[in-house]
Amino acid sequence: MFTGIVEELGSVRECRRDGDGFALSINCSTVLEGTILGDSIAVNGVCLTVTALDDKGFVTGLAPETRKRTDLEALVPGSKVNLERSVTPSTRMGGHFVQGHVDTTGTIKSFKRDEDALWVAISAPESVMRYIVTKGYITLDGTSLTVVDVGDDWFSVTLVAYTQAHIVMPLKKPGDKINIEVDVLGKYVERLIQHGAAQPPSAKSGIDSEFLKENGYD
Repeated sequence: MFTGIVEELGSVRECRRDGDGFALSINCSTVLEGTILGDSIAVNGVCLTVTALDDKGFVTGLAPETRKRTDLEALVPGSKVNLERSVTPSTRMGGHFVQGHVDTTGTIKSFKRDEDALWVAISAPESVMRYIVTKGYITLDGTSLTVVDVGDDWFSVTLVAYTQAHIVMPLKKPGDKINIEVDVLGKYVERLIQHGAAQPPSAKSGIDSEFLKENGYD
């Protein structure tokens, strides 16, 4: 679990094929503090397991599912990435509950300056647009942000000056991919509603149908 508050911009050392998979190594410093083998670190919003450590950074593996759903396979040496260690009981929840389970990738449509703020419009697949609501949470490349506007196949966020200086997004350009994780609460609500609608009235209420029949309520 993460908060979506980026701790550090790391730099990709290499992304190479490792047997049947891929190994991603990243140079960093802040997120190495207290990190041990097997810990989770979010890389551009993707929860990954630390498989090796040295004094310059860490190494992690990219499974086929991860490469399919995210843009991590496109990273090259020198690419900047957002990094965040998983939460602890003492972590301040400055963002929102972020799983590090990227749903899909979107495409940056445009950047627009508004004094010292930066508006970013992003197109997204229909599969996730139904979970994106105005003033709701969204995670983009691991950054917890608030949705400002929503269209049929796009949404926008705004970045204050501090955020711009500490995350990857402003380094990208229109047409670039971005990792999207929607608020998991929306998925749970949808699932509960769908499950409830498929149940008979007695099941929805939690009352056993046999009990109703035995007591003359059928």
